[in-house]
Order: sequence, then structure tokens, then C-alpha cells
Amino acid sequence: MKLFSLFIVFFPSFLLANELQLDVSEEEWSEPVPEWGIAIGVRTASIPYHAAEDDNVSDFVPKLYYEGDHLYLRGEYGGLRFWQEENYSLSVLGRYRYFDIPKQYQREFHGTNIDMGLQFEYLFKPNFPLQLELLSDSDGNSYGNVNLRYQVDYNDFDIDFNSTLRYKSGEFNNLYYGFGIDDIGSDLDIKVGSELRYHVFSNLYLLGEININMLGSHTYQSELTDARFETEYYLGFGFFNNKKQQEHLSLPENHYLRLAYGWATPSNISGIIHGETETDEYNNRLTSIFYGIPLAESIFGLPIEFYLTPGFAYHFNSEVQGPIAEYIVAIKAYYTFTWPVRWRFGFAEGLSYVSEVTYIERNDDPDNPGSQTLNYLDFSLDINLGDVTSLKALDKMWLGYSIHHRSAIFESSSMFGRSKGGSNYNSVYLQWHF
Repeated sequence: MKLFSLFIVFFPSFLLANELQLDVSEEEWSEPVPEWGIAIGVRTASIPYHAAEDDNVSDFVPKLYYEGDHLYLRGEYGGLRFWQEENYSLSVLGRYRYFDIPKQYQREFHGTNIDMGLQFEYLFKPNFPLQLELLSDSDGNSYGNVNLRYQVDYNDFDIDFNSTLRYKSGEFNNLYYGFGIDDIGSDLDIKVGSELRYHVFSNLYLLGEININMLGSHTYQSELTDARFETEYYLGFGFFNNKKQQEHLSLPENHYLRLAYGWATPSNISGIIHGETETDEYNNRLTSIFYGIPLAESIFGLPIEFYLTPGFAYHFNSEVQGPIAEYIVAIKAYYTFTWPVRWRFGFAEGLSYVSEVTYIERNDDPDNPGSQTLNYLDFSLDINLGDVTSLKALDKMWLGYSIHHRSAIFESSSMFGRSKGGSNYNSVYLQWHF
């Protein structure tokens, strides 16, 4: 059920197909750039437990943003609306939930994960939503959130004030605050905070966030807890819509499908780039499909196109692993140049979830069980087949090479289980724009 939910959240292209129905000519067609963004930063949180030797823990956290008709990504959560009226909506939801324990224990206990559930949202005003959420971890330990948010746009500042009342079931509270030792029972937490986004220039923004969570009385009185308040801070930067300039997408044929086939390699990215690729002795392979949704045609005034690209990869069975499903959501940038035909460099950043940790990742760090959720990168170079063959029918088709990369970012994040390893697949692909 969790895999099915992730598939719904991260591969919504079939619901976006209606956006392709255009009844105007290419010269007349344009639409506003959707709200989108990509950010990276460091989150620091206090540790509220008696046995902890450290007072706080830090994580490297990437965030993706997108506001579509059905799909939305909002940094630490995202969803897919399947019912919507003027002021109401109901979504399948995925949300990061951090489990702030010392780094040395995070490999053994992967408490930070993406929880799945449902969200009902009511808009008092467009900038004043009430959100009701019912979520659970992968083992069915449930909790509920009542979120009230208020958003302010003031000159170069975008500020989001938020408050959350969280009801934790007994099973959830006993696991994440009682560690299976103390029978705390159900409880209520209250969290308040704010997020700030400052527009530096063009598409560059600085981000800051602060939250304070007050634990319920039952949780605070547990023998394992020594602090009533949990605090967290986030500092980072990102690229978003230029709020000082209204941008438009002018090309009608700019969605895409990409089909790829790849071979695993134990080599790292540096080795691959320098042509020192090793062959995987067990011939682990994958095939993937990605859908591209246009976001922007330039950044900082440069002709770099951006796409939201949800995808799915199927890892074939081999001597050392069974078939594995991989779900991906990323934002990809393309830079096109002519030499003497059209070429493109591409780079994507996002998240990847696998149904089971692959052999390549387990073998990369044998002492670490690995993490199903990892950071995702994609490096690509492709060439336009219409230019190469002089066939106009192939003008929207590209042939390319890419590196399909999953990374734990050098043990820098509890989101990725403080893993050290990762995986690389050399792949070839065809990409069709329409």
C-alpha cells in the first residue's frame, strides 16, 4: 500500500494530460510559469531525550516546490489532489517526519521517513488555509495534524506563519518517545513557527525557518524525556520564480517522455566522468520512464529550461537481488547549445525511493543496511536526432546518455539513514517532446 501511495504522489502525469489540450496556434500560445522552486539547506534540531550525549543534531535537507492543478510539492510535504472544489480539497499526502536522536544511532533506527496519509484543506482565504491530516509511518503507527497557516507577501519577503496541533496515537508515541520501553500512551503536542523566504535578486532566494514544539504532559513526564520543548531551525538558499517579473512559457510542445535503459557500475561519479567505469560483475540493470512538466524557460536571464520530472524505474532481478521498484521526483535543468547541431547538458536534483535497497548500495557499504529513501541526481548529455538526420519528423526527439545516481550525501542527513553509500547506473535514452 505504501508503494502504491508513493506511485500516486510521485507519478501523476496521467492526471496532468489535460494540460496538453491546446486550441491556439504556437505563435499565440503562452501560459504563466507555475510556482516552483528547489532549495538546499541545513536543519538543526534539539534532542529531547535523557540518554542523549548531544544537545542537537543537524541534517542536510533538499526541498522541492511546485503548485499544479493536481500535484503540489511544498518543501517537506507533497500531495496529489483527487477531489477539489473552490475552497476545499482532499489529497493523498506524503510528509517528512524527523526523528531527532544522536547521529550514531540513526543508522540503526531509521526514524526519519516519509509518512503517508490524507489531507483535507479548507481555504478561509487563498493565503489562510486550514489543513486536517491523518498520517502513519510504514508500520501503521498513526497520528493526526490540525494545521493553521497564514501567508504574508511583503516586498522582498514571503512569510508563512504556522501552528499545528498533533494527536499521537499510543502506538506512535510509545515507539518514537518511549522507544518501546515506556508505555506513555496517546498525547497532544502543540507546535508554532514561521518560514521566511527573502528575494535576493532574480531567481535567488534565502530561506529561514524556526519551529517550537511543546510536548504533551504524558510525553514530557516520561522517564526518557528531559525537555518540554523541541526546537528546530533551517537555513538555506534556493531558486524560485522571480517575484519581481511575470514570466510565461511560450512553447506549446514542451512536455516530454523519456525512456531509458541502464547498467549498474561500482564506479563513483568522478570515475565515470573520467572514463574509468568498472563493470558490475552481476550485470544489474534497470529501465526507467520519466515525464517532464515545464516550469521555466530561463533563470537569471540565461536560456536554461527547467522541468518537474516524476519517474519510475524498474530494477531487473539478478543473481544477487530480486526485482525492485524505484519512484523518483526531481527538478531537471537543460542548457542547449549548437555544435554544429543541437546538444543539451542536463542536471536533475530530487528524491528517490526504492522498494528494497539494491545490491549495488548494500555492497558499497557492507556495514550499513542502507536507506530506501535517498537523494537523486541525474547528469545527462543528448543530441537532437532531427538535426543529425535532417528529418523534420525527428525534430522533437533526442538521443542521450545519463548517469542515474542515488546518494546519501556522505552521511549528512537522517532522512537518508546516515548512509555512506549510493549507486550509479550508466544509461542511454530516447526523449520525445510534445
